[in-house]
Amino acid sequence: MNIMVVGGGKTGAYLTAQLLKEGHKVCLLEQRPEIIERLRDEIPVEVIFPGDGSSPGVLEAAGVAKIQVLAAVTGEDETNLVISTLARFEYNVPRIIARVNNPKNAWLFTPEMGVDVGLNQTEILSKLIEEEMSMGDMLTLLKLRRGEYSLVEEKIPPGSKMVGVPLRDLLLPEKCVIASVIRQGSVIIPRGSMLFEVGDEVLAVVDDASAKVLQALIAA
Repeated sequence: MNIMVVGGGKTGAYLTAQLLKEGHKVCLLEQRPEIIERLRDEIPVEVIFPGDGSSPGVLEAAGVAKIQVLAAVTGEDETNLVISTLARFEYNVPRIIARVNNPKNAWLFTPEMGVDVGLNQTEILSKLIEEEMSMGDMLTLLKLRRGEYSLVEEKIPPGSKMVGVPLRDLLLPEKCVIASVIRQGSVIIPRGSMLFEVGDEVLAVVDDASAKVLQALIAA
């Protein structure tokens, strides 16, 4: 996949390195000379494209017309929005992800501004902390569909209502899917006849309401 990362700070540099490890073709745009010097010690030189990512000419020269994903991760929200808008409405980039530095600006990072996903790190962390405090031992592994759904994990304790019950007999909510079960280090693809055991680590895709129901079923 062809990916363009705009912003060579710590976030952009780490993201670029990870994407390269996964086999993607990446172009990293950065205009600050001192940052470019540092980047040359961290990632392949041919990946680095010097220039202002909010400039249409620079984007074109860097090959924006050929990319599938653009990640605007500079330290300035205004810059990330300009980049996103240009990428979407001038160059029709299919997928655009933008970093939200100031949570007060999160409301601006919308599809109308060209942003498919606005990564508001402060909001993500606060929600995770809130969920961990309110939902006992249920761990949120991943947020899906802008936070509408979650991939969660919880271990079945002794005395749980689920122990010895076949999956097909569980009264699960409509928006709750048991994705897999980890038992003694092995991953089990759940079938209707599978019986739950103490110590099973249950991974499920849920919405907020379904998560509470699932937690109640797992609880002792």
